Amino acid sequence: MDVENLSPLRKGIVGVQFLFVAFGSTVLVPLLVGLDPATALFSAGIGTFIFHLVTKGKVPIFLGSSFAFIAPIIEASKLWGMSGTLAGIIGVSLVYFIMSALVKWQGKKLLDRVFPPVVIGPVIILIGLTLSTSAVNMAKENWLLAFIALITAICVLTFTKGLIKLVPVVCGIIVGYIVACFMGLVDFSAVKAAPWIGLPNALTDFHLPQFQWAPFIYMIPVAIAPVIEHIGDVYVVSAVADKDFVKNPGLHRTLLGDGLACLAASFFGGPPVTTYSEVTGAMSITKVTNPQVIRIAALTAVVFSVVGKLSALLQSIPQAVLGGIMLLLFGTIASVGIQNLIQHHVDLNKTRNIIIVSVTLTMGIGGAVLGWGSFSISGIGLSAIVGVILNLILPQNIIEENQDKKETK
Repeated sequence: MDVENLSPLRKGIVGVQFLFVAFGSTVLVPLLVGLDPATALFSAGIGTFIFHLVTKGKVPIFLGSSFAFIAPIIEASKLWGMSGTLAGIIGVSLVYFIMSALVKWQGKKLLDRVFPPVVIGPVIILIGLTLSTSAVNMAKENWLLAFIALITAICVLTFTKGLIKLVPVVCGIIVGYIVACFMGLVDFSAVKAAPWIGLPNALTDFHLPQFQWAPFIYMIPVAIAPVIEHIGDVYVVSAVADKDFVKNPGLHRTLLGDGLACLAASFFGGPPVTTYSEVTGAMSITKVTNPQVIRIAALTAVVFSVVGKLSALLQSIPQAVLGGIMLLLFGTIASVGIQNLIQHHVDLNKTRNIIIVSVTLTMGIGGAVLGWGSFSISGIGLSAIVGVILNLILPQNIIEENQDKKETK
């Protein structure tokens, strides 16, 4: 829908609505990793504006907190503290910058060679599975609350239609929170003490990240999956808007914009940001794909970030409620990885493919650690590197391929 066909009031309403579609996920990530949700909203808004500036205001994409970095941030904060972890996010930006340069230089074919579905699928699966323990630990604080939140989210996904179907996380948290209030399990003291208007930590405690090599290198491999997801989302948004954003303004610009947004988030103290498929789904339903509406959503996120009581209210949500949502959410992430393998017709009867998938999953789930000196890398990051290396060095099995061709004939 063109901007000429939208009244200012309608643009404003739809823009705020788009933010609510992304709101649950955007604030859930910082709540899970111990960051300020107001800062995450601020980073998402500013990051989206940066993205639109780099892409010449042509691409209707909203950037929000990335779930891919929940487990790495939790682990990195234990090893190097939150200040070192935030400095490590600079490494995420570096990956986006390198990918942007590669796409500009060689085109998307190089990325397809280095990061095919047989590598990305298992990495996405690991992002969900490695968080399963955290989900259960949070849920078991009060299983009743956890199941209420979980069942609500499932019902929204299963039985509703339209925009409400896009916000199961928000619905699950709201219902779980209301029940927790009736059970007397919510502490409102922080909400009462919080000012109505209060700047997020990003503005009151702005400081340069304390750079360390260890978390910097640790975060780099983790960025591979979000980068590939970014590329896929740009193609999806292009289809929804019926425009080729891969060519104009160009995939290299969208990657650069996302990288700069992640870099800004590291300085503001927020989690890395990435493209949000939820908002793309909302655009598909409303048929509103004008980038100006997305910028209204970004502005609304910045405005919400200075509402002090909203930030305090979000932080008063019981852990069990969040745990119930995570039981569904993280399993869904793993399912996306499986879906990725299926949609791209990854043949697990091929010896080469089964080796890559098996080793990647085993090292990630088993907690393999590779270290030298005071530095070590493990989890999703190590598994992603191993998957990429195996994909590059393992030869295609000509015997199996020829045999398959004969069988198909």
